Amino acid sequence: MPLLVDIVFEDDRWHALGLQALADTAAGAVLADQRLEGDFEISLLACADDRIAALNADFRGKPTPTNVLSWPAEALAREEDGAPPFPPDADAPMGAELGDIAIAWETCAREAAEQGKAMADHVTHLLVHGALHLLGFDHIRQKDAALMEGCEQRILATLGVADPYDIA
Repeated sequence: MPLLVDIVFEDDRWHALGLQALADTAAGAVLADQRLEGDFEISLLACADDRIAALNADFRGKPTPTNVLSWPAEALAREEDGAPPFPPDADAPMGAELGDIAIAWETCAREAAEQGKAMADHVTHLLVHGALHLLGFDHIRQKDAALMEGCEQRILATLGVADPYDIA
């Protein structure tokens, strides 16, 4: 399944983590889990907390850093509980551009340290999370949150990443 994750590196610390390989693996695992075939593209902004705080303020009205943000190219989320339909219309396959994701170094590093997780595992989880948002998954309603978390757990297990929701 051809997939392009095009990364804009605004913060060089992401290079040392091997973000390109993590992003390719995470996004590929999401597409495989959802049985999506075809040519797809995701744009990823690898930035710092100050940049993501500005984006969070502009798009969500929350002027604080966050770990990951996503902007789907198509509105695939459902009005009612449940997984988004794939493809959205049998006669209109999904466009190649799935959308954009931004991820912030300091917040990710702090969260990984606080949770006792390897940075690469935490970032992989956040990239899976962001990619699922691009496909229309959400966690606003309780049933949808459970569905999305289940997808994340299943996908991460295929990648050998521990369940991020298993708080021991």
